Amino acid sequence: MSESEGVIAVTEHDIPTRLVELLTAEQEALGAAWVEAVSRTLRGRISLSELNRELQELYAALVAGLREGGLDWQADAFAETRALLAELSRARARQGFTPTETATSVLAAKDVLAPTADTSVADLRSYLQFGKLIDALGLYTLEVYARTREEIISAQAEQLMELSTPVVKLWEGVVAVPLVGTLDSARTQVVMEKLLQALVDTGSDQAIIDITGVPAVDTEVAQHLLKTVVAARLMGAECIISGIRPQIAQTIVALGIQFGDIVTKSSLADALKHALRRSNAEAVRPGGQA
Repeated sequence: MSESEGVIAVTEHDIPTRLVELLTAEQEALGAAWVEAVSRTLRGRISLSELNRELQELYAALVAGLREGGLDWQADAFAETRALLAELSRARARQGFTPTETATSVLAAKDVLAPTADTSVADLRSYLQFGKLIDALGLYTLEVYARTREEIISAQAEQLMELSTPVVKLWEGVVAVPLVGTLDSARTQVVMEKLLQALVDTGSDQAIIDITGVPAVDTEVAQHLLKTVVAARLMGAECIISGIRPQIAQTIVALGIQFGDIVTKSSLADALKHALRRSNAEAVRPGGQA
């Protein structure tokens, strides 16, 4: 074995140890350089003290991981590093930072050990391995960020769906669901759940489904409406569909859609009048006594 081969073999074996030495020798200066590099990309949207706390904790965990687990970022020794990165990623996602800004908070760590002209071959090899480690941690950070953003978007979509399907009590025994926008399977399920719960909570036996704000009614939308009506009937309530505009009426006829014995009205006001008449008729007992 040549002398150069021996040096390379020893260097590869001792890279984690050498990295720990390099990172701890000037930890304060290197940590400050990392914070400065990241702060420029975030443009003051996070306080310097908060950023310094995040990165100093991450710096210490990274050194500890190298010392105990070598270069395997998935090892148990890097558990704290991964936890801190996950916390950072989730915080950045909630704060509205971009994926690039989030990843830069990690990838900028490579600059703290950037090689210079007089860097030795051993230290250069250590730097290259350190760069691979940081790249892997950066990808992990982006994965957590992406999952968090998906969770946020999903939660917001559910909130919007809840807000877009209100159930209001119009009169004693009469509730209404004014629908706006497209009615799909997911939204139909929300409408059913909220309507059935409102029937139970208010003790109502009349429900009006107003589709004035629904832009178009096709076979699929009609099926969703029928499912909602059937679900309400199973709870002992009768449904009226209002908001049948001339264009929608023509479409329903052209498509051959049959609503059967379901009462339909052109406006919410007409539907409410019908519901009140039905309620009054049901309240009158045989013999004309209320």
